[in-house]
Amino acid sequence: MLSKIPANPPPRLVLKFFKMFSHYDDIQRARHLFDKIHEPDLRSWTILISAHTKHGFPEEALNIYNTLRARNVKLDTYVLLPVAKACAASADLIKAREVHDDAIRFGFSSDTLLGNALVDMYAKCKYVDGAKRAFDDVKVKDVVTWTSMASCYANCGLARQCFGVIRNMGLNGVRPNSVTVSSILPACTELKDLNLGREIHGFVVRNAIGENVFVSSALVNMYASCLSVRQAEFVFVNMFRRDSVSWNVLLTAYFSNKEYEKGLGLFHQMRSEGVKLNQASWNAVVGGCVQNGLNEQALDKLRQMQDSRFRPNQITITCVLPACTNLESLKGGKEIHGYICRHWYFKDLTTSTALVSMYAKCGDLDLSRRVFDMMTRKDTVAWNTIIIANSMHGNGNEAVLLFHNMLGSGIKPNSVTFTGVLSGCSHSRLVHEGLQIFNSMNREHSIDPDADHYSCMVDVLSRAGRLEEAYEFIQRMPIEPSAGAWGSLLGACRVYKNVKLGRISANRLFEIEPDNPGNYVLLSNILGTAKLWDEASKTRKLMRDRGIPKTPGCSWVHVRNKIYTFVVGDKSNKQSEEIYNFLEDVGKKMKLAGYIPNVDFVLQDVDPKEKHEILCNHSEKLAVAFGLLNLNGESSIRVFKNLRICGDCHTAIKFMAKIVGVHIIVRDSLRFHHFRDGILPGHQRRPFQFQKLQELLL
Repeated sequence: MLSKIPANPPPRLVLKFFKMFSHYDDIQRARHLFDKIHEPDLRSWTILISAHTKHGFPEEALNIYNTLRARNVKLDTYVLLPVAKACAASADLIKAREVHDDAIRFGFSSDTLLGNALVDMYAKCKYVDGAKRAFDDVKVKDVVTWTSMASCYANCGLARQCFGVIRNMGLNGVRPNSVTVSSILPACTELKDLNLGREIHGFVVRNAIGENVFVSSALVNMYASCLSVRQAEFVFVNMFRRDSVSWNVLLTAYFSNKEYEKGLGLFHQMRSEGVKLNQASWNAVVGGCVQNGLNEQALDKLRQMQDSRFRPNQITITCVLPACTNLESLKGGKEIHGYICRHWYFKDLTTSTALVSMYAKCGDLDLSRRVFDMMTRKDTVAWNTIIIANSMHGNGNEAVLLFHNMLGSGIKPNSVTFTGVLSGCSHSRLVHEGLQIFNSMNREHSIDPDADHYSCMVDVLSRAGRLEEAYEFIQRMPIEPSAGAWGSLLGACRVYKNVKLGRISANRLFEIEPDNPGNYVLLSNILGTAKLWDEASKTRKLMRDRGIPKTPGCSWVHVRNKIYTFVVGDKSNKQSEEIYNFLEDVGKKMKLAGYIPNVDFVLQDVDPKEKHEILCNHSEKLAVAFGLLNLNGESSIRVFKNLRICGDCHTAIKFMAKIVGVHIIVRDSLRFHHFRDGILPGHQRRPFQFQKLQELLL
């Protein structure tokens, strides 16, 4: 067909073919036709630019406009309109300013139609000053002009200014329409201003614009964001027509307000009634499940999503990775990592950062660091994540080094950064470094320390055994000491057997958080270690009288995709006999290697033999033994505990790791503990691909 076109076709013929080719979305053929014209007129250029803008090629439209500008021809509003729309679609602020300058230079900036497009262009570029300038230049402002300016403020997070425009709009006699309402309702959502939202809802009802699906969806979203889910339901139920957006808005509202049963019910209704699900629908239910602690259901919904031929995107991945973290499922996290690599999602900063966090919290710091090092771009959140990862693994020196690398790369730290690095200093007893970093907060980075930072510094001093300094630091604090500060001191008093400061810390904690059982248990332990049995008994009695239950300690380990849980003295496991035999056998080797059971951690007034038996029955030892007996060719095991690891268990597991030659990782309520120092002198490491681990102990 193109072969029949003459070498220099007339504009009428060009227009006819442009329309036809644009209709079939064949932009390349349209461009080929345009290139046949020796001297295209302005109308032909306008049609070509419009076609590219309309069919989703704004960058190419702007390139064509640059070619036109280079010819120094006089432009008109018809060519500037599609160019402004192209700038809006690409959010290209530099080009947007050029187009605005051209409109002023050729005298069209006061034109209402073009002025509206310029305001909208700047709104999409999130540049308020430019939008205000274009808005002020328009002589005759219609409803579109006012709506575009209000929408610009709303998009830029300036909700108050948005409603200022709406008030001036009314004072100028211009009546808002459905587009105006749907544009400004997100500002109510941001302000969480329910009364203002109700006023707008009243306007919608009085002016009979509730049938507009965009208005109704925005109302549902506004009520849901203002925690008025019943009103959101009412609007949704009475909608004349519902699109996928309105369904998704209510779905998200249920999950955000902890009504996950209704959320799951609504999602089931959407599927059964044939509502057209989209990516946002699946992301809402996957993210909602994670948000409400339904981690296994989140992974199940992810599988259903893929079975329904929907490909998870970056948002899906970022939503579901915390489910792997919460389930401590390193295997599931690795599978998602593989998916990220196959689909090139690792270039997305949020996705990569979530992956760094997942590996760290599942106990694999090496993989966490490897992902971080592969990131081509790192923001403050990414640096915070890897710093906190090293801190939670007791790698304080590396956390401090990363902090200085962050500063050297030009990334500005925030409050979270300092909490992370100071926590690392405390776990590694880096007192000098901790004090330097703490003192630099306000002096060098203009960040005022908050309660968390002060608590971290108390922890830094306390863990290093400088209890009197820690107590003095608390007394000098310019803010009221938090439970975290006193708790850090109390925990250190347990380690360093300081009864005096232990009593002071515990009594303050009994006032601040009287229902926390850990404080009573810690004080009782301090008193028991000091053989002050009567006083320890009174503390336990006080706890019982106040009706505060002691949190039972338990440990768990993942073996072949299944979780096995243990409590103290547990004999419910099928391999219990093997577990206790193993602990007895390895205990003999440990004693030969220099291990001495620390009976101070048995806080019962019983004879020494019973104390040794009680130590052997601790839940973390049982979980470690079970994990070692079921290695299945792996070189490491990961054990998790809900409370702090027992001091004797910490020493014992260190000896186990040395003798067996296996990397043992234990995560307690505070951090990860790594035991992988190799073998003890005089012990030869042997391979662990065998049927029974006890062979190592022969």
